[in-house]
Amino acid sequence: MPHERHTVALGFADQTVPPGAHICQIFSADEERLDALMRFLRSGLEAGERAACFTEKLDETQLTNFLAERGLSCEELMESGALSRAGTSEVYFQDGRFDPDRMLALLRQFHKNSVADGFPAARVIGEMTADVQHIEGGSRLMEYESRVSMLLKEVPITAVCQYDANTFDGATIMEVLKVHPMMVIRGTVVHNPYYVPPEEFLAHHCS
Repeated sequence: MPHERHTVALGFADQTVPPGAHICQIFSADEERLDALMRFLRSGLEAGERAACFTEKLDETQLTNFLAERGLSCEELMESGALSRAGTSEVYFQDGRFDPDRMLALLRQFHKNSVADGFPAARVIGEMTADVQHIEGGSRLMEYESRVSMLLKEVPITAVCQYDANTFDGATIMEVLKVHPMMVIRGTVVHNPYYVPPEEFLAHHCS
């Protein structure tokens, strides 16, 4: 592959993807979510990238041991700013509401800071919880995800969005698929056949 050095290893899949990939993982078993999350973080950290994760369900001891298998110190990585973690509610639902504009600004700043601090690339993995459906601004979730695809063309963060198929209904999962250009199928990343380009999606949903 002539451009292989410009692609990103995800850790949980054999393929590499371009920087700025926006990927959704619809999972039905928590082990699947956790395995992808930890492999994604470790892969980025091994490559010297800045990595962040947003989840309520990550055991720090488990992550520490997983990174230590490759000679990585979780404590040192967090102290240096290479690794950061926060709860889903803390990041997405600040002040008890979901604000797409604030989240997009946060992602933009994350990339800007990563470049300024000398990191070659940045990646984020986050689990969106079903709580969003009952929070002020939650109805704008698909607008947000669609706008993320636009933003990542400009600020090439590699982003994986995790959704639990057991807590979102089928109609919502279909909407989630429409706003992610890539998806994970049985551990393989594929181009999403359900994807609707942001310009088209937003014209129909936000006009």
